[in-house]
Amino acid sequence: MYITISPQKSGGNFSVSVADYVNYLEKENENLPVSEQAFFFNQGEDRVPWQQVIDQIDGNTAKLSRNEPRFYAITISPSQRELRTLQNPTEDLKAYTRQVMQRYAECFNREIHGRPVSVSDILFFGKIEHKRYYKGTDAEVRQNQPIASQILELKHEIRRVQREKPDASVSKLKHEIERLERLAPAQVEGQRIREGMEKPGPQTHIHIIVSRKDASNSVSLSPGSKYKASEVVLGGKTVKRGFDRDQFFQKAEQVFDRQFGHQRSFVERYETRKLLSTDPDRYLKALLGLPSSEKAAVLKALSAAGVRMPMLPTGGPDLALKVLKKARRSLQKAISSASINI
Repeated sequence: MYITISPQKSGGNFSVSVADYVNYLEKENENLPVSEQAFFFNQGEDRVPWQQVIDQIDGNTAKLSRNEPRFYAITISPSQRELRTLQNPTEDLKAYTRQVMQRYAECFNREIHGRPVSVSDILFFGKIEHKRYYKGTDAEVRQNQPIASQILELKHEIRRVQREKPDASVSKLKHEIERLERLAPAQVEGQRIREGMEKPGPQTHIHIIVSRKDASNSVSLSPGSKYKASEVVLGGKTVKRGFDRDQFFQKAEQVFDRQFGHQRSFVERYETRKLLSTDPDRYLKALLGLPSSEKAAVLKALSAAGVRMPMLPTGGPDLALKVLKKARRSLQKAISSASINI
């Protein structure tokens, strides 16, 4: 389960309207009849028109300056293993989202009229999507980049030859391109993986648009706060502030596991992935203590993220840890390039 929370920007500045983001989320509805389209939803409604999303989010920005986010995007991406536990991915994930947004409200260290924040104070709209596409930062695309560069050069050469000598044969150049396509290390159904290609397998995920202001348009609720929990005096009054992201990510996992009976492995846990980012040595030590089957799953996941993992020796844990630490540079590179997400 990978969850991200981010303020939306346009050209380096915070977006003044949610319209562009809503239009982006409508992409899977293109050329579909209304009966087959996916609608936005919120805590109580299943079929919210996209125009309503724009009107309500854009109209809920009282007293926000241009250098403050007007809304945040939360993306929840279950793993393929998690998706396989669902009976009806669309409806199951709608129900799950509503539970998650209750936990989202609980993670604010704020009060509204003397009471804790509740989900009724959160103005949000969710959208379920079923497709994903490879990005330039994906490990598979990066793996294929050397060959992709050679193919691009050959295509440029073909165009040059055809421009300068229209009658000249370019069959050898085309055969070389075909040969290189077959040599690409990362492929799907015999096709070289490239940026923009649709990813195979279950890819269902959730996009959530959440207003910076509460539903009454009077209180600012920022999940981007750098504080987990603190108090500040404003206008002579003590005001609580803060949002606990760690707690939110953990609660989102717990809700999923409880709601769908999912047995979460070592590699799937938020705390484990956080440890990988903050203390790789401790992560590697924990990895060595896993049962063989779980250890193999972790190594496979790291390899899929582009981390060059060595073969583990059988000469004891100290030697194995020493070998694993040699992979630390590759590990840190994958983390910094967002191949391994937190």
